[in-house]
Amino acid sequence: MEKILRVRSVNDYARYIGAPVLHPLVSVVHYDELEHCRHSLNNYDVYALFIGDEELEDLSYGQLQYDLHRHALMCVAPGQIGGKADTGEEIQTKGWALLFDTELLRGTELGRRMPDYTYFTYSVSEALLMTDEQRLSIVNLLEQIRQELFKEEDAHTLRIVSSQIAHMLELIARYYAVQLSTSVRSTNSDLLSRFENLLHDYYVDSLQHQHGLPTVKYCAQQLFLSPNYFGDLILTLTGDTATSHIRRFLMQRAQQILLSGATVSETAESLGFEYPQHFTRLFKKHFGVTPSEFILR
Repeated sequence: MEKILRVRSVNDYARYIGAPVLHPLVSVVHYDELEHCRHSLNNYDVYALFIGDEELEDLSYGQLQYDLHRHALMCVAPGQIGGKADTGEEIQTKGWALLFDTELLRGTELGRRMPDYTYFTYSVSEALLMTDEQRLSIVNLLEQIRQELFKEEDAHTLRIVSSQIAHMLELIARYYAVQLSTSVRSTNSDLLSRFENLLHDYYVDSLQHQHGLPTVKYCAQQLFLSPNYFGDLILTLTGDTATSHIRRFLMQRAQQILLSGATVSETAESLGFEYPQHFTRLFKKHFGVTPSEFILR
C-alpha cells in the first residue's frame, strides 16, 4: 500500500521536502534550491499550484496516471489526492509550488471568487501548458510573494499576499481561456457532436433506468475529461453550459414522447426523472407551459 502524505497545513509539505517555512498560511517552494527533496503522494487539505520545469513521469490523480511536460502548471484543491509515490530516494527536480490555506480566504473577495476558478478540479492531463512568457509572469508573482513572506510580518502582509495570489489566479484563468479556445479549435472541434451522440446513446442503451438522468459528470467520464474541464470546453465552444445542453436535449426528447401519445407520468419515467413533478417544473420553465397544457394544444 502506497504511503500518503496528509498535507493538513502548507508547512506539512514544506517540512517533508526540506523547504523553508515562511508562514503558517502560505508556502512558496522553489524546487531548484532544495538539496533533499523527495517525491510524495499527497492528500491535500489546502490549495496548491505546481509548476514543473522538467518532464515528470507517472504522476497520479485519483486512480489515473499521467506524464507532464515542461512548463506545465497543475492546480489542486482541498480533498484531492495527487503526486508521485515516495521511493525513498532523494531527487533533484526543477520548478515552483505555491500552497495556501483555506483560512487565508475567510471573509475575503478572493474567497468569494474561488468557485470561479474551476481549473482547481481539472485532472493532471488537463494541466495548463504555459508559454515561456506566461511562465515568467507566474514565477515573477511567486518571487514577489516569497519576498513578502521573508519580511517581518505586519498588518499588511496577508492582504498583500492575498492580492498577489488573486492576481496569479486571474492570470491562470486567462491562460486557460486561451488553451481551451485553442483546444476547441483543434482536437475538440467535434466535441459537441460527440456530446450529443453520447446523450442519444444513453437512452438507446436505456441507462436512465439504472442511473436516472444523464449528468455532466457521466458525459465527461465517457469523453475522458474531468467534469469542470469538459464543462469549460462546452462553454467556450457554445457560450452555454453543459448542464443547459443536457436539459435542452431532455426537453426536446420530452416533446417527442408526449406527441407520441404518452402521459406526463410515462414521459417522466421514460426520461429517468424520479418524480413527475420535477419533470413538470423543468418542462414549464423551458417551454412556458406544463406538459399537460402542451398535450392539449
